[in-house]
Order: sequence, then structure tokens, then C-alpha cells
Amino acid sequence: MVLEYKNGKIIMTPHEIVVKTSGENMVVMQASAENVVLIGNGANVLSANTGDMKWSIKLDSEEHLTQIAQQLGCEIM
Repeated sequence: MVLEYKNGKIIMTPHEIVVKTSGENMVVMQASAENVVLIGNGANVLSANTGDMKWSIKLDSEEHLTQIAQQLGCEIM
């Protein structure tokens, strides 16, 4: 599944997530589904902590969080 957001796109499978930012830098971040944390309550943040690497992005809406949670099978905190 591909989800567009204002700073790029999020590509998901039930096992992993890849975030590709648009613009000059074109950063690509990847994490397995078990390392993803979704933070709701207005924050709308997708966070990944793989031990050695930590990253997070702010999403456009809570709808994006819901779509990611459904695809990855995780809860929104």
C-alpha cells in the first residue's frame, strides 16, 4: 500500500514500512513493522526505533495513522 503525505510517500507491507521524502534531499527511511510506534491524540507521529537507529515523522492527519495501523496491524498510542 502507498500513502501520499505532504512531504513524500509511505510504502507499507504487513512486515515493513518505507518512508520516502520528496524535495532535494530525497531521504529514505525503512523499519520493520514491529519497530513502529504510532502516536495519536493530535500529534500524528510515526516513529521507529530499531535500537541503533531512531526516526520519526509528523503525518498530515489522524486518518493517515489509522491507515498505517490497519496495514501494519499495530495500535495507535
